[in-house]
Amino acid sequence: MRQTHLPCDAAVLTGDLKGSTKGSADDLGRTMALLAKAADELADWPDSQDARFTRSRGDGWQIVVLPPQRALRAALFLVARLAASGDALPTRISIGLGVATSLGTTNLSDATGSAFEHSGRALDRMRGSALLSIDGDGVGPYHRIIIRLLSERCMRWTRDQAAAMALHLHPDNPTLGDLAPQFGITPQAVNYRLIGAAATEIRASLNEWETAERRAGHGDA
Repeated sequence: MRQTHLPCDAAVLTGDLKGSTKGSADDLGRTMALLAKAADELADWPDSQDARFTRSRGDGWQIVVLPPQRALRAALFLVARLAASGDALPTRISIGLGVATSLGTTNLSDATGSAFEHSGRALDRMRGSALLSIDGDGVGPYHRIIIRLLSERCMRWTRDQAAAMALHLHPDNPTLGDLAPQFGITPQAVNYRLIGAAATEIRASLNEWETAERRAGHGDA
């Protein structure tokens, strides 16, 4: 896990659970536990740091993503982890790009910086069935177009496709041979799930996104 010196460029993911008012307390607690576990997994990605998962406003939550160019990959990973569970509530996610001046004392509840402000405002503006949104320093129309297209695509993942995608999204680019033993199926069967999830296209899009973000200055923290 890397050391981060503040202030720094950062990405912040802010979310709230969809349908939480109709779900039970157990549904809410189970989903938050899954998100917290997924945030811990993100911290184990190469060159990453503690995501500092923080629950807020009952059905709200927040994490920080460093390096910030991985924000979209991290958001899709969280969506995949919840969809793969089969019994978790879905979540909306807003991505905020900017500066983190503080990551808080014990958690993100008192964190500061433009990345946090952009992420919170973007979530407040989300309407209807939207799953993902983005705002912040350097964000333009093309960012929002990509977000909308990927949002629509991942909402159609089946449970098996989402489970495969959660592992496929790892920055180390695992092979079919790496993934198959984790499901107890053949590499060909994993490939079938990934084809249905548009994994090749999504991975290529994320690689392009992250390269462009590094060049734009949202690079390694």
